[in-house]
Amino acid sequence: MSERMKIPLVDLKANYLSIKGEIDSAIRGVIDDTAFIMGGYVENFERNFANFCGAKHAIGCASGTAALHLALLAAGIGRNDEVITVPNTFIATAECITYVGAKIKFVDVTPETLLIDTDKIEPAVTPQTKAIIVVHLYGQTPDMERIKEIADEHDLVLIEDAAQAHAATFKEHQPGYYGNVATFSFFPAKNLGCFGDGGAVVTNDDDIAEKGRLLVNHGRKTKYEHIVEGFNYRLDALQAAILDAKLPHLNEWTRLRREHAKFYNDNLPPEVRLPFEASNCKHVYYMYVIRTERRDALMDHLKERGVSCGIHYPIPLHLQPAYAYMGHGQGDFPAAEKATKGILSIPIYPEMTREQSQYVIESIKQFFG
Repeated sequence: MSERMKIPLVDLKANYLSIKGEIDSAIRGVIDDTAFIMGGYVENFERNFANFCGAKHAIGCASGTAALHLALLAAGIGRNDEVITVPNTFIATAECITYVGAKIKFVDVTPETLLIDTDKIEPAVTPQTKAIIVVHLYGQTPDMERIKEIADEHDLVLIEDAAQAHAATFKEHQPGYYGNVATFSFFPAKNLGCFGDGGAVVTNDDDIAEKGRLLVNHGRKTKYEHIVEGFNYRLDALQAAILDAKLPHLNEWTRLRREHAKFYNDNLPPEVRLPFEASNCKHVYYMYVIRTERRDALMDHLKERGVSCGIHYPIPLHLQPAYAYMGHGQGDFPAAEKATKGILSIPIYPEMTREQSQYVIESIKQFFG
């Protein structure tokens, strides 16, 4: 066994240093121009990110949470509407449903991918159901073709929560192709991350884009003409410039993530359950998530060995105190609940060395003897 190393779950400093000159130049440009709010830097990134996603429109905003809120509002989801989503996601997905006065309707996930179970969507639809938020968890999409068919059949708005799925594809199409709208987070640890909070709404729908652009900036078209009441959800120009510097590298970073994931797949011991990449999908491995019934003990062992790890997410939303009013209990969504007992995110990031990934593998093998 090699000497003890220290390996982070994600290495933001290594990512910065890999393109330091480009990042520093982008930051310096914004400061030199004193162009901090809206303007050319934001417009350039919006145009470039829309092109990257193969979409007509991208609206930069303050966070992934803001993007979801804007998407629901722009799509006309409101009071007493039902929105179907999954319980094994970050609370932002559900929070935004209640922000607009709508009601959350959870459905379970598949044990293989931990993505929404397409067979459970249609039975959950009621006359009050107006939208589905599909969560592309860990960097993979479910069968978006089938989900779009269901949405179209029941006249539902289809929203893709792509906060973890930059550059992921289903049948070579990125988020926003099948959905009416896709939302992204640029939180620093994301596959495309800024140096603070940031997000984007991506859509091919001109009406949604127009409403989103109004809502993101106080409902105005000119400085003092407000068409509707909106929000201060603008993407900071400094963050836009940083994202624009990073964007040309995203495809290569994605290739490296997938390369590291394959090395894990080929070398991790049989005692752990590996991530499942579904057919027609390109998984971008925002997280590399293994599963084992001995999760907590393995996590302690890895931490002792200097290997950072995490649980995304340890408590499903239907069992969170914030949603006790919904009346759910243990056993309501068994696949999501079972997953929380065994999932473990281990280090993966583009700049990871083969020595580091080999050390993680050796540490896991050591635990299982």
